[in-house]
Amino acid sequence: MSKSLIESNLPDLELVARGKVRELYKVGEDALLFIATDRISAFDVIMKTPIEGKGKILTQLSTFWFDLLKDIVPNHFITSKIDEMPENVAKYRDQIENRSLLVKRLTVLPIEAIVRGYLSGSAWNEYKQSGTVHGIQMPENMRESQKLPHPIFTPSTKAEYGEHDINIHPDETKKIIGEELAQKVAEVSVKLYETAAEFAIKRGIIIADTKFEFGVDADGQLYLIDEVLTPDSSRFWPASTYKVGKPQQSYDKQYLRDYLDSISFDKATPIDLPPVVSDDTLRKYIEAFVKLTGKRPDLL
Repeated sequence: MSKSLIESNLPDLELVARGKVRELYKVGEDALLFIATDRISAFDVIMKTPIEGKGKILTQLSTFWFDLLKDIVPNHFITSKIDEMPENVAKYRDQIENRSLLVKRLTVLPIEAIVRGYLSGSAWNEYKQSGTVHGIQMPENMRESQKLPHPIFTPSTKAEYGEHDINIHPDETKKIIGEELAQKVAEVSVKLYETAAEFAIKRGIIIADTKFEFGVDADGQLYLIDEVLTPDSSRFWPASTYKVGKPQQSYDKQYLRDYLDSISFDKATPIDLPPVVSDDTLRKYIEAFVKLTGKRPDLL
C-alpha cells in the first residue's frame, strides 16, 4: 500500500476548497478535481491519525455507485483515470492516483440530502425525546435500529467548515432552495436510497441511512455530486447480525464514534488514534467495499 495522503500539494492548480476529507482544485473553467485524502473526522473533528488508503476506498466506491445509479439522475463524474485527465493534473499522479475524480463544475445546493430507512443515530435520539425525526411525527413505540415504514427524506443544513450541520424539517428546504427543486431533491434522494438499499441487502449489507449532495448546472439540471454511499456518508450494517432494539455493528465511522464515546472524547479536540482503532476502521471499510463491489479496492 502506498503512503497516506493527509494533505495534497498541487501547486500548478488553484485550490478551491479544503474540507474535512476532500480537497477541490479548479481544472479549466468547467471542471474540478476532487481528491479524497486519508483524513478521518468524527463529530465534525478531524483526527490526528489518518486511515491509510481510506481516500482510495471512498473514491473507488463512489465511482461504482455513480455508474450503478446514473439512470436515476445525472452525476458530475467525468473520469477517475489519470491518463484521461489534463496534463497539468496527471503530473501529480503520485498523489492523486486511485483517490481522485475529475468532475463537472456545478452550483452546489446548500443542503445535505439525508435519507433514513432505519431509526438510528441522531434520529433515534430525537425520537426518544419527542416521537419525531427531523420534526416528522413517527409511529409510537418504535425501537432503536427498527426499520421505518418507508424511507424518509430528512435533510440538514450544510455547515461551514468547522461548524455543525443542523437537522431540519423537509419543509425548510423549500425556503432554502425553492419548492420545486426541494421536491425534486427529496424524490430523487429517496429513489437513490431505495435502489442502493435493495442492491446492498442482496450482498449482506443494510444501508440504514445515507447522505447525498446535489448541484445544478446553468440550465437548472439537477446532478448528484460529491461522494456517494460510502462508509463516510452512510450507516452500513451487516445484515447477518442485525437485531432490533440495540445499536448495530457497522462497517462505517460508527465504530470510531463508539471508541471516542468510550474514552469520553470532548467532541472538539483532535486526538491520535491507537493503531488497533485505525487498523480496524480500515478493515471495516475494505470489507464493505468487497461485499458491495465483489472486488478489492486498488490501494496502490
